[in-house]
Amino acid sequence: MPETMRANSKLLLSVTGVVEAATGLALLLVPALLIEVLLGAAPDTPVDMTVARVAGAAVLALAVACWLGRHEAGGRAVRGLVSAMLLYNVAVTAILAFSWLRHGISGIAFWPVVGGHVGLAVWSVACGLTSPRIADR
Repeated sequence: MPETMRANSKLLLSVTGVVEAATGLALLLVPALLIEVLLGAAPDTPVDMTVARVAGAAVLALAVACWLGRHEAGGRAVRGLVSAMLLYNVAVTAILAFSWLRHGISGIAFWPVVGGHVGLAVWSVACGLTSPRIADR
């Protein structure tokens, strides 16, 4: 694999690891603050807070996988990881867009977060399209 493609995948996974780690930690430690900044309203039940913290643990797990996989740019595992992050970023974008369209939900950080997920999704596609296919064994 050419070095520039390897560096692009490594940088994508590094950036994703750091950004999602911060998000996951915020959802675990201060979920009400993060949700209010993103969606414009604080969670108001113990169930809301529990779901936010579970989501935080899941996002933190994605961050760890990206961070630890960043040096393997070019292998099938990294291809799978980049594909999973593409799915995640497209899904988050769609969920947020639907919430805005259907319910008018948005906070001060809403559009920057949507833009960030769109950017990471496009970057994931670019990494997937420029990486050579690895033959199945």
